[in-house]
Amino acid sequence: MILTSLFNPKEQQEVTVTLNDISLEGRARLLDMAYTRLRYGFTTMPIISGIFAWYYHQNNANYYVIVWSLCYCCAAVFSYVLYKIYLKNQKSLSAADMLRVWLPRIHSIVIVHSIGLMLLLPMVSSTATLEFKYLFILTLTAVMASNATHQSPMLSVFNRLLIFGWHGTVLLMPWTFYDHWQFIMPLSAIYSVAMYRHALVTHRFFVRMIWLEEEGARLAASYKSAKESAETALQAKNQFLTTASHDLRQPVHAMGFLIESIVRRNQDTSIEPALRDLKQSVRSVTQMFNALLDLSKIELGQVKLSAGNVYLDGLIQEIATLFNEEAHAKNLDIRTRHSRSNAMVNVDGTLLHQSVMNLMHNALRYTKQGGVLIAVRRRGGDWQIDVWDTGVGVASEDSSHIFSPFYRNEHAWRIDSAGHGLGLAVVARCCEMMGCQYGFRSRLNRGSHFWLRLPALTGRLQSLRIVSETKSHALKSDYAQLSGTCLIIDDDPQVISAWESLLNTWGVDVRCVESGKQALEILDAGFAPNAILCDQRLRAGESGFDVLRNLLERCPEASGAMVSGEFNSSELIEAENDGYLVLHKPLEPEVLFTFLSRWLAKSANSHNTSAL
Repeated sequence: MILTSLFNPKEQQEVTVTLNDISLEGRARLLDMAYTRLRYGFTTMPIISGIFAWYYHQNNANYYVIVWSLCYCCAAVFSYVLYKIYLKNQKSLSAADMLRVWLPRIHSIVIVHSIGLMLLLPMVSSTATLEFKYLFILTLTAVMASNATHQSPMLSVFNRLLIFGWHGTVLLMPWTFYDHWQFIMPLSAIYSVAMYRHALVTHRFFVRMIWLEEEGARLAASYKSAKESAETALQAKNQFLTTASHDLRQPVHAMGFLIESIVRRNQDTSIEPALRDLKQSVRSVTQMFNALLDLSKIELGQVKLSAGNVYLDGLIQEIATLFNEEAHAKNLDIRTRHSRSNAMVNVDGTLLHQSVMNLMHNALRYTKQGGVLIAVRRRGGDWQIDVWDTGVGVASEDSSHIFSPFYRNEHAWRIDSAGHGLGLAVVARCCEMMGCQYGFRSRLNRGSHFWLRLPALTGRLQSLRIVSETKSHALKSDYAQLSGTCLIIDDDPQVISAWESLLNTWGVDVRCVESGKQALEILDAGFAPNAILCDQRLRAGESGFDVLRNLLERCPEASGAMVSGEFNSSELIEAENDGYLVLHKPLEPEVLFTFLSRWLAKSANSHNTSAL
């Protein structure tokens, strides 16, 4: 059989498929098709034979045809009983056993049926009219044509019907059609060849259909297996990130604090470049952690959409402010272009903020001179956020991969080896979750333009809430001296040392303990913290969230937050849902300083008010 390749029409490939190429189950199905048609023949033959018996008996007194008809009535009853046994065996026997037991039986049945058809003409050759004989021959040709289509799934069954039923009849024609056999026999021979060729083509069609079904089933099973393997690997990867996140983030968290403490204390200008590089390396590792975990949360379905009204002009201004210091350090300009109208969309503010942050970070990373423009523009019924840069750009051959995880083109590696190819992948996933359009245009060595497009919010807006203030902390390079007290609950000695070193350089009176019990002892000793920061996973088996709640109830004037290396802990999710601030390790010193400066200033104002 010739099958044309469906996948590459230009390279047509011949595939020969035979009965041996399909499974035993497939062959059993073909046998079932052939037997169904044979049983139908036995069911209809009492009616056909009865009509011939009545027609013959009109002109002849003998009962040959009546006996022939009664034999077929008995055969129909026997066929019904046999078919019941066949159906019972079909449920209990394997495909191989069905073929072994029933194929010979069906061969025998079709031979008996064929001989029964052939015998009528010799029985009535000397007594029947010529019209009767011609009518029977025409009926027999119709039977052959029908079986050539419906019995050909199992070609051996049809061949026996053709040989014993039709060829036997043709050989007897000189004794049946005394004056016309020389005309009828050649026509019958040609008909015989035509029926065989038709049956052969039909048989190949049925075999091909079974083969295609089985190939489709194999491909589907292979796809399912590959899909399950991929899902298992993805789950294992995400499980690893979840399990290892805390332990991996702890040293990076401590390193960032210690470096900031060293920078604060350093008086030797000659090592400042090395400290800056070290600080940037830690920041790169932090960004890698965040990007990996963002992807993992999205893939695990742990990001819950919470749509709200987002004011786009405020969003881009906030993000531009966040990156001002970084751009200034690289001698780059950041410009903003606002919508000059009430540009509002209704989306998940966190996902949108994350997307635009990643685009800005990507633009600054790959821009060595010039700057970045972030703008909000109207596009029909949508608002579009644009991020232009004058950076390295994207080659046309890389454009189809740019939003894939871990993909970085050659020019990106050359300009900055610290990236990990995750930022744009996170953008793509976030946009897909929000249902917004995204894309880019770029010219190699000339710059890139990335954009996000969201449906504009219409109608009268009663209240505006931009994004959470936890995302809007300006990065600072010079810190003012702080004044106040802080209680840290963390059980990692390395991290505790980093907390103490950094907060002491900022002028904060800090106490570090390893458990809730030690924290209560500190409070009982008279220490009154203005700020309380607590890790979630404590070695004593305590829940950090429970410890924080108890301490804040004990110290109602204090502010506090969870600081953890985990991202999907049920306690942390509960803390966020209850309105508590959750900060994730590695925590950037700039973010920590922003919170402490607000909390300590609030405590000082509260103390002054109480004194008045």
